[in-house]
Amino acid sequence: MPARALMFMGTGSDVGKSLIVAGLCRLTSNRGIRVVPFKPQNMSNNAAVTSDGGEIGRAQALQARAARVAPSVHMNPVLLKPQSETGAQIVVQGRMHGTAKAREFQAIKPGLMSAVLESFERLRRDADLVLIEGAGSASEINLRANDIANMGFARAADVPVVLIGDINRGGVIASLVGTKSVVDPADAAMICGFIVNKMRGDPTLFADGMSAISAMTGWAALGLVPMHDAARRLPAEDALGLADLIQDKPQQHGKFKIVVPVLPRISNFDDLDPLRLEPDVTIDLVERGRVLPTDADLILLPGSKSTIDDLVALRAEGWDIDIASHVRRGRRVMGLCGGYQMLGRRISDPLGIEGAVRSVDGLGLLDIETEFGGDKKLCDVTGTMAGSGAAFRGYEMHIGRTIGPDTTRPMLRLSDGRDDGARSKNGLVSGCYVHGLFTANSARAAILQSLGATTTGDDYEASVDSALDEIAEHLARHIDIDAMFKFAR
Repeated sequence: MPARALMFMGTGSDVGKSLIVAGLCRLTSNRGIRVVPFKPQNMSNNAAVTSDGGEIGRAQALQARAARVAPSVHMNPVLLKPQSETGAQIVVQGRMHGTAKAREFQAIKPGLMSAVLESFERLRRDADLVLIEGAGSASEINLRANDIANMGFARAADVPVVLIGDINRGGVIASLVGTKSVVDPADAAMICGFIVNKMRGDPTLFADGMSAISAMTGWAALGLVPMHDAARRLPAEDALGLADLIQDKPQQHGKFKIVVPVLPRISNFDDLDPLRLEPDVTIDLVERGRVLPTDADLILLPGSKSTIDDLVALRAEGWDIDIASHVRRGRRVMGLCGGYQMLGRRISDPLGIEGAVRSVDGLGLLDIETEFGGDKKLCDVTGTMAGSGAAFRGYEMHIGRTIGPDTTRPMLRLSDGRDDGARSKNGLVSGCYVHGLFTANSARAAILQSLGATTTGDDYEASVDSALDEIAEHLARHIDIDAMFKFAR
């Protein structure tokens, strides 16, 4: 018998849909229910490698972890990875499908519904419950005609909807009641209940608000959910979460300072999360318009969805000069994936994989060259740090091949016999392709200690799991779980 399903949509982006679905996945898994997450369409440059050899949004990988199941390409069958302000790479069931401008994608979407429904049905075969996350806002009636992410999917799959509003941003009554007012009546009929998320202060002050929303919509009031600090220990979903991390900066007081330039197409910035939890470390995410601080102990260049464009942006900010001065002062620089490629002498894109056919000079801090081409490498990896021998586990997600003299001093030795990355002769500059490097406690400790920082040795992975358990318990206290799941079908 196919699994029951329930979908969670939001009145807007960043209302907490991903976190609530993750918490409910852990809660239901703790109750012995076979649960799987699903998001028809996602837009994010924070991606994860799946057990079946593809890629999905990192939020769905976290939800799969919460559900205690292996991540699958079918949990996020359509992933959009922005490459410009108006265009994105389209990933379908884990594999590159093409690229399109925003307007072009509206015409492509109807043809993707069959893949979305196929993935959904695959997940339903081996589960008791599927928890589905919508994308953006349920009230985007301008995009409704070809929708596959919200009401278009809910109607096609006949899945009931719980609508989530964010009281922290204000106007939550208007946003919830307004959603019913503007969407098609048949779409509104799919909504069975609502949750108000991110409450601060005395929840009794909004009791009348909950009643008013229910009276005006006819939907069941399922819960008023307060903010919870455990959410800070979980990876951010996308660039909206990155903004929160930038605002968190003043709360860090570690003596060892890691500076991270925030480039337009930054990707997989959850690589930083284990470092943020180290009390001796301060992460300074530097937005455009600021110079890179001169008191940095380490400048870390993260991944990029559009490496050459981000390198151009880096130079436009004058950050190349800041980085060169940093190295002349005897300070360290590290690059991950796209950031690693930028550190070399040259980057070439002879096939126009990132857009135009072009070749540009890199920062020249590593004696390496990169050429884009071939199949995208998507795989989990294990190995040891070349210097310390500390073990790590991570994943590769890149296109291109990097060669050059400095690769004879690799940063990593992989378990399959390959070397990865490079180090400069003076040891000040290093880089590699592996994401997730800092999640391994021994590797993180070895890197920080080699840079002169101290580490707690705390288990990052255990911290993530405990945060998921805390959020599950938090939701159980503030949502009428039994009433909500009665709507699933």
